[in-house]
Amino acid sequence: MKELKQIHTHMLKTGLVLDTISASRLLNFCALSTSGDLLYARRVFQTIQSPNTFMWNIMIKGYSNDKNPEGAILLYNQMLHNSIQHTEYTFPFLLKACAKLARLEETEQIHSHIVKTGFSSDVYSANSLLHAYAKSGKLVSARCLFDRIAEGDIVSWNSMVDAYVKNKDIEAACRLFNQMPVKNVISWTSVIAGCVTSGSFKDAIHLFQKMQIAGVIPDNTVMASILSACANLGALDQGKWIHAYIDKNQMQIDEVLGCNLVDMYAKCGDIVDALKVFRTIKNKGVHTWTAMITGFAIHGCGKEALELFRDMQKAGVEPNQITFTSALTACSHAGLLEEGKFLFENMQGTYSLTPSIEHYGCMVNILGRAGCLTEAEQLIKTMPMNPNATILGALLSACSIHRNFDLGKRLGKTLIEADPNHAGRYIQLATTFSATGEWDQAVKVRKMMKDRGVTKFPGCSSIELNGVVHEFYVRDWSHPQMKEINLMWDRIMVRLRQVGYIPMTGNLLLDLEEEEKETAIHRHSEKLAIAFGLINSEPGTKIRVVKNLRVCDDCHTATKLISEIYSREIVVRDRTRFHLFKDGKCSCGDYW
Repeated sequence: MKELKQIHTHMLKTGLVLDTISASRLLNFCALSTSGDLLYARRVFQTIQSPNTFMWNIMIKGYSNDKNPEGAILLYNQMLHNSIQHTEYTFPFLLKACAKLARLEETEQIHSHIVKTGFSSDVYSANSLLHAYAKSGKLVSARCLFDRIAEGDIVSWNSMVDAYVKNKDIEAACRLFNQMPVKNVISWTSVIAGCVTSGSFKDAIHLFQKMQIAGVIPDNTVMASILSACANLGALDQGKWIHAYIDKNQMQIDEVLGCNLVDMYAKCGDIVDALKVFRTIKNKGVHTWTAMITGFAIHGCGKEALELFRDMQKAGVEPNQITFTSALTACSHAGLLEEGKFLFENMQGTYSLTPSIEHYGCMVNILGRAGCLTEAEQLIKTMPMNPNATILGALLSACSIHRNFDLGKRLGKTLIEADPNHAGRYIQLATTFSATGEWDQAVKVRKMMKDRGVTKFPGCSSIELNGVVHEFYVRDWSHPQMKEINLMWDRIMVRLRQVGYIPMTGNLLLDLEEEEKETAIHRHSEKLAIAFGLINSEPGTKIRVVKNLRVCDDCHTATKLISEIYSREIVVRDRTRFHLFKDGKCSCGDYW
């Protein structure tokens, strides 16, 4: 800009500023160059007596690229007022601004102008209009427009698919995707990312395999999405294959891809390889550091997480809100009470970060699990925001652990009122009543849950074998090996009883007989997955299981014994953390 201003001065002195082409080039640099100055461009534009359409388009484009694209719409209004002629380049940039702002009313008005000025057949304007409608959430209008585009190109198809994805209609997105005459990397990226966002992780991996068969070369965005799918499924073999593919094709590991690699290894239970990848990333930003701290946190490596937090500060990288959530979670899982208090107190003082409800939730969890129930309750009362169900639920769980049933009953009733459709709230309260021998009250809570039609979220556990993810649900016998799995579990039970195992049936449904309770607890999804793993893997092979719910006390006890009886390492990732079972012990130290 310094040199540009000198040139501008020379143009003013020599009168070259009156030359349309020279003035346009000057304006173009100021408004559109990455090193330009949009405010300066606007001042230059205002000095031009009769700017032509090209100059108006430059300014509209400049504002459409700006953080605040409102200026593009204001300029267009001025353009209309001055009766400036439009070109095919006017509307795409203008609609880009509308899309950024999600302005439906302005989009519809511009649509009218496109029709009036005869540009409705222009595919670029039509595609921009399609994108603007999609960003405004007007899917019906977007689809109507898409169906009317006479010669829609791949951009039209991609825009419509992306519109469905952004509005979380993945089924419609996939249907349209399958109808596409030609697909490019953007098409595949959009639908794969949509599947990942919607939780259809297996579908995302299947689509990625089809993408390879189609010969489309994936970019970093696709690889990041697929790594996220592998992380959520706990599909370590698939994730390792993706990592090998990235290395083989010499893809540049930017911060996003690096974060996803670290996250994948950590969430698949391989914290050692997560750390190896982390150390190879040269320019680590806050997201990369946070991903590794999160990895340590979910593995119960609290001290390692805090050491990395300190290393991050030494490297001159400022932690953000998410970093503190991860560090506090690490303290919670490792029982680091004083360290957690120190972090929480220094958030605002040292880093000027205001604690959010997530940070208060972590702190309540740390205090509650450490038995400081009065302090945890006091913290909730002094919070600057109302506590949510998650925070109250954390304190209720702590009440169960430390047998403070009076506080537990009070919290349980409040939780049901606050979160009446969450089955876990009813079960927690019923369990609290059962623990104090108030069976009639426990039955009432169960009946209330049934009468309100609240159902418990089904437990699901997955295990990867030879790159294929197998899923098991409670009371689902659809797996082709289910007969063998049941026989294997019966054999496991015999050996468990021989070492003194007694099923923990106290927290199960009250209307079941004791024998039925044992049958129910023996068919928990992670037990089925472990039995499957023992059948289908070589002796000594590590078994990795991912569960969507928290591991129950009975499964935790049984898995510890199985690891010793069968001399196996068993890694279980539940809803909140990892458990590494080895030689009859768990890495959590029974503190989870």
